[in-house]
Amino acid sequence: MQAKDTKKAEIAKIHIAKKDLGLDDETYRSLLWTAARVESSKDLDHAGRAAVLEHFKARGWKPKHVKPNVNNIKQPLIAKIAALLTDMQLSWAYADGIAKQMFKREKVQWCNPQELRGIVAALVIKQSKQNGQPND
Repeated sequence: MQAKDTKKAEIAKIHIAKKDLGLDDETYRSLLWTAARVESSKDLDHAGRAAVLEHFKARGWKPKHVKPNVNNIKQPLIAKIAALLTDMQLSWAYADGIAKQMFKREKVQWCNPQELRGIVAALVIKQSKQNGQPND
């Protein structure tokens, strides 16, 4: 994450904490002044943002952990499956059939990353058989 994105994310966390703790504007600005000697969150540097977040945590705020974006993990695997299907001139219905047989999933897109790796492996084996190569 770049510095600008990190700053935005940290300021967003500060505003979420303010809301979660039910702070009014006067109390919030007082807290900013106490923790980092600024009147607005936009004036906070990295150390100031960290200090304010720690202050919120000390007052009982617990940040909610966001699940990682699984699509970012799955996308390269789905692209690999697409490439294998194209190479073997097979449709997505074939891959969906593998997903259903191996993992009881109706669609490849519904598989988790580990299951997608299994589908890739099955397609690689089929590809090697089609090409007359022994699989190891």
